[in-house]
Formats: sequence, structure tokens, C-alpha cells
Amino acid sequence: MKPQNELNTLAKKVLQQEAEAIQGVAVALAQTPDFAQCVGAILALRGRVVVTGIGKSAHIAGKIVATLNSTGTPALFMHAADAIHGDLGMIQAEDFVIAISKSGDTPEIKVLVPLLKRKGVPLAALVSNADSYLAVQADYVLHAPVEREACPHNLAPTTSTTAALALGDALAVCLLESREFTRQDFARLHPGGTLGKQLYLKVGDLSRQNQQPQVLDTAPLPDIIFEISGKRLGATAVLNAAGQLQGIITDGDLRRMLTAHAGRLDAVQARDILTPNPVTVEVDDFAAEALARMQQRNITQLIVTDQGRFSGFIHLHDLLREGLV
Repeated sequence: MKPQNELNTLAKKVLQQEAEAIQGVAVALAQTPDFAQCVGAILALRGRVVVTGIGKSAHIAGKIVATLNSTGTPALFMHAADAIHGDLGMIQAEDFVIAISKSGDTPEIKVLVPLLKRKGVPLAALVSNADSYLAVQADYVLHAPVEREACPHNLAPTTSTTAALALGDALAVCLLESREFTRQDFARLHPGGTLGKQLYLKVGDLSRQNQQPQVLDTAPLPDIIFEISGKRLGATAVLNAAGQLQGIITDGDLRRMLTAHAGRLDAVQARDILTPNPVTVEVDDFAAEALARMQQRNITQLIVTDQGRFSGFIHLHDLLREGLV
């Protein structure tokens, strides 16, 4: 095994080569109208985007398909070799095909292109070689020029696949922006896992499961202690006689009060020890927003309001239980 410093130097060189390749793609992008025209054609599409390739390009095609689907552009993957053995039937007249190939001259691609032309579907070529067979035959050329691979033998697809993947991401994001695809749209397509919860789980979904500790601003100390201890959220809301939120009392407020009011506890009321203008969150806010406010203020619970009126509490433990922390 090579020494650590040599490995770090080699890794840095690979990353620099791949970064330079992406910069080269950006330069090439500015020199042709094909990319913008391709975006426009896909936006006008009634069918799906079919992305195809062979070898490592097939893996890149699969990832681009996943990104398109998750950002509002219906897409599917077709392996270029399988296409000529029956999978070509998945392509419909209203679809759009993106073929990925570094050289643009692989045998499978040369067989596939005439079949695609016969179907009459628009074809975009994502290629490194803009003079290749695939590029010449395509309706749109998405040029991802690469001088050499990061592989020391200039053989293993490394820099070229990175460039193709980056250009695919650029295409997906441009389509996303053009469709005005929102966070809510994204949430509908990603309902599972932590990511989904960040995008759809509302504060009210969690606070409704908790008790609602509350006392009047005239409540004596025993009532306050009983409410905080009995509801087990470490705090209670303080309301006036009209039900309006006046503040919050936490365990910490009680401890500080015992020090400040030693010897004269009988006269203590909630209004004497509450913290006014507490940090709140609305029931319809995302739970991730509640977490952000807790982290910003270094606190473990928030009062939940419904159009400004007290509705309950959300606790850090609720967010931990849902895997948001």
C-alpha cells in the first residue's frame, strides 16, 4: 500500500481532474443552443424521457432517470443492449430519448440509433465526442467534452462519467426550475424516510399526541408545579382569563424562582415567574422548522399555536422519535 501522503496527493489529483472536466462541460454548454432547446423539447413532451446507455454509461443513465423522476419529469431507463432484444418496445411515439456514450461510436449504439430514428422519437446525444456517429445522428447534442480519464491508463470511465452525470443533473435542475417544481411537489414524490418527513411532517401531527399543560396567569405555585410535573413536558403555557397566551414557565424558571423568592412562596403566581413572548411555532409549520427554532435558541420545547392561540407543545423528543434529529 502506498504511503498516506501519496494516496492523498493521488486522490486530490483525481478530484481536480474531474472538477476541471465539469468546468469544461460548462464552457461547451455556453457555445451551443442545443441544451436549452433540449430542455424546451422535454417540457413540451407528452410522453416520458427514456435514457439509455451501455457499460458505465448505463449506470449514469440510471441515476439521471432517478433524478428526473424525483424532480417531476417522468423518465425510465433502457439498457442499450437490451433495447435491440425486445426492450425497444417500451418506447412510445410521444417519448424522448437521451443516449449516453463517451465515444458515440459503440457497436450497440450504432445498431440502436437507426431503430430509434425509425420510431420517429426525438433523440439527444450526451457524448464526449461531438463528431461521433451518435452526435451526428441526434437531434440535440449535449456535449460533455473530456480530454482524458482520471484513470492513470486513460481507460476506466471516471472523468467522463462524472461529466455526464453532472450534465444530467444540470438538465434535471433546469427542468425542475422551468416547471416551478416546489418543496411540496418534492414531498409528494418522497414520502418515505427522513427526507420525506422533513418535507411533509407538520408540527400538528406531533403536538396533537402530547398533553397540553396550561395554567392561568393567576395560578399559585402548587398548581404550576402540579401541571408541569403531571404533563411531563418540562413546561407549561400561561394564559390569561380570555385564553390568550401570556408566556411560558419551564422547569428552569421554577428553579430560578425558588432562589429568588426564598421564604415568600405563598404569594407567587404564574404571572410573577413566566417568560413573556415565548418562541412559538404554528400547527401547520413543518416539524423541521420547529427543530431549527429549537436549535437556534438551544431549547427543548416550543409552544404550538393555531392562528396565534395556544394549541399545545412540541418537544425535542418528538423530533428524535421521528428521526429528524
